[in-house]
Amino acid sequence: MENHSKTQAPAHSSAVLKGASRPNVVSDAPGRIEYGRPTAIVDIGSNSVRLVAYEGEGRAPNHIFNEKVLCGLGKGVVTTGRLNDEAIDKALAALRRFRVLCGSMNVGDIHVLATAAARDAKNGPEFLAAAEEAIGAPIQLLSGPREAELSALGVVSSFYQPQGVVGDMGGGSLELIEVNGNRIGAGVSLGLGGLALMDRSGRSIKAAAKIVRDSLKKVPQLKALKGKNFYAVGGTWRALARLHMTQRNYPLNVMHNYVIPANEAVDFASLVERVETDALVSIDSVSSQRRPLLAYGAVVLDEIIRIAKPKQIVISAMGVREGLLYERLSDDLRDQDPLLCAARDLNLLRSRSPEHGEDLCRWTDVFFASAPMDEKPEEVRLRHAACLLADIGWRAHPDYRGELSLNTIAHAAFMGIDHPSRAFLALTSVYRHIGVQENVSVQLRALVSTRMLDHARILGAAMRVAYILSAAMPNVLLRTEMLCIKDNLVLALPPELADLASDRLYNRLRQLARLIGRNAIITVEDHGDER
Repeated sequence: MENHSKTQAPAHSSAVLKGASRPNVVSDAPGRIEYGRPTAIVDIGSNSVRLVAYEGEGRAPNHIFNEKVLCGLGKGVVTTGRLNDEAIDKALAALRRFRVLCGSMNVGDIHVLATAAARDAKNGPEFLAAAEEAIGAPIQLLSGPREAELSALGVVSSFYQPQGVVGDMGGGSLELIEVNGNRIGAGVSLGLGGLALMDRSGRSIKAAAKIVRDSLKKVPQLKALKGKNFYAVGGTWRALARLHMTQRNYPLNVMHNYVIPANEAVDFASLVERVETDALVSIDSVSSQRRPLLAYGAVVLDEIIRIAKPKQIVISAMGVREGLLYERLSDDLRDQDPLLCAARDLNLLRSRSPEHGEDLCRWTDVFFASAPMDEKPEEVRLRHAACLLADIGWRAHPDYRGELSLNTIAHAAFMGIDHPSRAFLALTSVYRHIGVQENVSVQLRALVSTRMLDHARILGAAMRVAYILSAAMPNVLLRTEMLCIKDNLVLALPPELADLASDRLYNRLRQLARLIGRNAIITVEDHGDER
């Protein structure tokens, strides 16, 4: 296949497009990607015991099963020094169940991690021996710094160029560690988990606040946080964010990368600290088992913000488990963009022709290089992701393809993308299906900037030209080119494709041309015929 384009794509586009080779579809499960046998991670925490089984160890791993049991292993450890018998029995029962589930899923590797409760309790070794027998696999007992390191790697793996400090709050401990792109600093572990604070403070929020304040005063990791992001990891903080999200009637029901400005987070944390939990607005969005720890999570968050003065709180749904998966990847896999990897997977599983999505990336490279919009590298990667996702709704009824695509993209398990960018991808897909003049999704439009909305409309209009030109098939687009030349938007067709020129194609080209202030022209290269 030859590309006759005379305009070179941006220099950074090839780097963005470079990603994982396209994996094969599992022969007996067409909805799955072939990464080998699934991998499972069992996390024995101070509050919960959780099993997560992943499709494989790729750059953008998907869950095939996720279950947690709130056992409360860390409850009372500070005061008694021991794991209580009831919590142990509940945890061992969960582990035996997880062992059977892993067998049913044909899991290849099972990694079992244990954290603060098992680390701190006098009967921790005895419990771990019983737990290994129950799960049928060796257990890694993580030190505090090691837990912090894996939490940071979980954030590195799932955010686009993170900058700030990761705070992982569990039931028994709080880990703090600096992140700067793909580099992490030294971590520290403090006994400020929700269950530990409840015990140490005698269930007094005022006493808990003093304990936290005194513990955080001299923590060096917080010195790097001023004006940057605080990445909040852990179930208690996710529950707080869910409560905040529900109270705001936030339009996107996705927890990962949910952002709360620091000032707003202080006000909200103070509210949770002083108001009786069951009296909070939208408290039904938080499970009854999580509610007793909300105030302690709010206390820790409040004190971190007051001491370190971050710019905003960013919620991470990824942590120790994803950090362990990321650490196991080769350097080449780590360097890949998780958003583009996930988009390629969906393109492979759901598009009429996955190769067409790749063609669309390169075809729009040429167009945007000539267009008046000067794209930044992060905008190029979003455009490529949008191109790869452009045809995932084709199996729906034509009247509902836009709606299906919007909901799929807006709520997909993507990593490396913030909420405005997620809204951009969803809006682009809607415009591609129903046209740029339609008044679509007021809620999602509220999340994007004026520039992003303009970019989404232009890209959606360009896709509308591409799909009517190529019928979503490969090896067509790259035999044409669409360029801005002075005051004109020119679509050049080779002679063998000249019969594709039609009123319908011209009308779509003209619609795009109006968005960028150009006149629409269709040419046939060898003959110079114009429409």
